[in-house]
Amino acid sequence: MERLVRFELIGHEFAFYTGAPEEEVDEIIKMVTDLVLENSSSAASGSIPVGKVAVLASLNIASRYVELKKDFSAYKKETDARLARLAERIDMQLAGEKPLVGR
Repeated sequence: MERLVRFELIGHEFAFYTGAPEEEVDEIIKMVTDLVLENSSSAASGSIPVGKVAVLASLNIASRYVELKKDFSAYKKETDARLARLAERIDMQLAGEKPLVGR
């Protein structure tokens, strides 16, 4: 069931509807808040416009997503190779096994 979620970030109130679990929404909002604060405080002097902070936070999130996608692809490739080797070993063992009487 969808519910309305409201939160404040850099002086602006945001609201959206979601069916995601509350813990997940809280984690997402915390991640975005942390990234926005990190990007807004990383300026050497002065303040960064809100739009630029949002873009920097979005780029950070996208970067993490691309890295996770790449890591998952490598994990999947490695797992597929391991499963293929395991299936080959099982097939070899079964091919060398003589059927038992009554089986």
